[in-house]
Amino acid sequence: MKVLQNKIDDLNLELTVEVEAADYAEIERKKLAERKRTADFKGFRKGMAPMSMIKKIFGEQCLVEAVNQVLSGALDSHIKDNSLHVIGEPLSSEKQPEIEWVDGNDFTFVFDLGLYPEISLEVGKDDKVPSYTVSVSAKDKTTMVENLKKYYEEKAKADEENKSSEEGKDDKEQPSVKEEKTDEEIEKEASDRLEAQFKNEAEWRLSKDIREYVVNKANITLPEEFLKRWLLVANQGKVTKEDIDKEFDGFLSDFKWQLVRGYLMKKYDFKIDEKDLHEAAEAYVTYQYAMYGLSNLPKEMIQEAVVNILQNQEQVQRIAENVEDSKVVSKLKEEMTLEPTKITSLKFKDLK
Repeated sequence: MKVLQNKIDDLNLELTVEVEAADYAEIERKKLAERKRTADFKGFRKGMAPMSMIKKIFGEQCLVEAVNQVLSGALDSHIKDNSLHVIGEPLSSEKQPEIEWVDGNDFTFVFDLGLYPEISLEVGKDDKVPSYTVSVSAKDKTTMVENLKKYYEEKAKADEENKSSEEGKDDKEQPSVKEEKTDEEIEKEASDRLEAQFKNEAEWRLSKDIREYVVNKANITLPEEFLKRWLLVANQGKVTKEDIDKEFDGFLSDFKWQLVRGYLMKKYDFKIDEKDLHEAAEAYVTYQYAMYGLSNLPKEMIQEAVVNILQNQEQVQRIAENVEDSKVVSKLKEEMTLEPTKITSLKFKDLK
């Protein structure tokens, strides 16, 4: 068996694997023997069907399985022995010759491999990103005040309707309480809400700008055509080529950040432990309940939800990625220069 490597460029390789009959013969023989041992055909005792019948029925299947087993081992060994950092998995090349599955034949397989790029990145105080302080514009405040007034007017109307519907009921029942707000109170609530909103959005913007800055500085190049093919194969039946083309820029941006984040996790010697995952899951559960207006829930209820989340591998993976994001971005905030920048809420919303 031979494995021939052809370097297309720094990010793309072509591997040609030549499998000879002697490479797979013994594996094929054992597979046929196992089929014979378990075969149960009418007219024959179990395991006593002639090998000619076994080969006729299962021969090609056993041949394919044997060749693929040898092929898979050859690819894995070559990748490991040559320290190739392969994206996804090898893909059958468009140069692949037609295969005739005939016992005793030699077979040639051609694969395309996409490689991860080498990343080198240093971050220091010379690297600067804006850290926004947002002042609420009069227009945004006016809109918020109008929305709050409308909300409290509708709430007061609903309270009145509830009160009317309770007339004539048992006097022991408590009537609904009408909530009224003065203009001054509404003005203050509008200011407080907007300040909190834009403070959170400015923090989100800072994290976004930091991620984009370091990704751009890393100047990563990827084997894009290979990636498109790999995405199509990995999601076969779920997406089309058109879907991938449409969403590819977003995927590429996220993928580059994942690579940079992984590089910086190693560079800063960051680790994720069970405590990190548990705390992140607890914060996520608390936030989700708060979205539905549920707060101050029993600790046991929160912990039960956390346990359920941490038993779901997809959820654990998502939480782990969020923890990595948090660790890396927090460190970058310390390493980089955050330039205080004042901006109005109207201009802030126009930022790309």
